[in-house]
Amino acid sequence: MDKLIITAAICGAEVTKEQNPNVPYTVEEIVREAKSAVDAGAAIVHLHVREDDGTPTQSHVRFQECTEAILKECPNVILIPSTGGAVGMTPDERLDSTNTTPVPEMATLDCGTCNFGDDIFDNTMPTMRAFGKRMVEKGIKPEYECFEMGHLETIVHMARKGQVPSAFGVAGPDGKPLPLVPMQFNFVLGVLGCASATVDNLVWMSKNIPAGSTWTATGIGRNAFTLAAPAIVMGGNVRVGFEDNLYLERGVLAKSNGELVDKVVRMAKLLGRQVATSDEAREILSLKPRN
Repeated sequence: MDKLIITAAICGAEVTKEQNPNVPYTVEEIVREAKSAVDAGAAIVHLHVREDDGTPTQSHVRFQECTEAILKECPNVILIPSTGGAVGMTPDERLDSTNTTPVPEMATLDCGTCNFGDDIFDNTMPTMRAFGKRMVEKGIKPEYECFEMGHLETIVHMARKGQVPSAFGVAGPDGKPLPLVPMQFNFVLGVLGCASATVDNLVWMSKNIPAGSTWTATGIGRNAFTLAAPAIVMGGNVRVGFEDNLYLERGVLAKSNGELVDKVVRMAKLLGRQVATSDEAREILSLKPRN
């Protein structure tokens, strides 16, 4: 079994300081939270960015600023910028996070439209094809975000048709062979309106990914750690962070993303699983070594 890769989703687009005063908005706060997570054992930081007042933005300028500042403090960390953005953003707005220099080595790709509480998270097939095309052209490895069982089946179908980066050895829409890219999935379970965070759902999803793929489990809210435990023993990976859950335990707000990561590290130790460094995670995910 590979070592456990822990991802920290440090701020998201929707959570606020009113809910937890430690949610980061400014560049300095985002760096603080990224460093706290990496120091605690996270190999990956999943990155949304905000304006200083907390407004979510997909501006590549803001992503560039935050990325450079994080890498100055955490030079080996894997960064996965979001292309999900916030509900209501256009596809072009959402893709702007991939326009940084250098090009991100990974980015998220959301795998279908779904209810998101009272909102609709819009990811049509044309949108997904456009995002896949961008990532093929730029050599970005997607992390495929699946909120439903159907999302998984949809994105595997698209990968087999060469519409997104994949490991199937197929041609793209232009007829040229696509590079072989082992697929990385993130099963985001427990969003109101989407698949629930049950072990049964996690087992089904993990057993229906292409051979050679890797996967991560993200439990939303109170499901953060109850989904982390089975993921650890099943050989998957785990994401935690303020984007998904603001509490260390019932009624106790987390003081940092590092506290949430540390809890997963302690769980892994109790369950007999070693935690991967960023360099080890890069090898597991078939990424190039950082220069």
